[in-house]
Amino acid sequence: QLQLVESGGGLVQPGGSLRLSCADSGITLDYYAIGWFRQAPGQEREGVSCISSSDGTYYADSVKGRFTSSRDTAKNTVYLQMNSLKPEDTAVYYCAARRNALTLGITPDEYDYWGQGTQVTVSS
Repeated sequence: QLQLVESGGGLVQPGGSLRLSCADSGITLDYYAIGWFRQAPGQEREGVSCISSSDGTYYADSVKGRFTSSRDTAKNTVYLQMNSLKPEDTAVYYCAARRNALTLGITPDEYDYWGQGTQVTVSS
């Protein structure tokens, strides 16, 4: 089964950028849709983006135009490039994999495997 690992989180100033990575060392991610989710303290987990197995993408309105998800097949890694970060983006970010890989969606219950999360803090 998948063992997803997120990396790239940290502290960044408003307006700055971070690139998150989601990787699995043993199983290819090519056959999965990969979603990004985030959860702030006291809040429900919310969908951020999704990239399908055919590289179609979907973004939540709150991040559209600022965040971009992509795949690097050679590295078996999915990225979330986050630009123009705002304090409201502060959260633990999770990547997740969905076996139904041909469609787009960012509902948490649709996803089968989850990473442990990486903290993103946007603050001056």
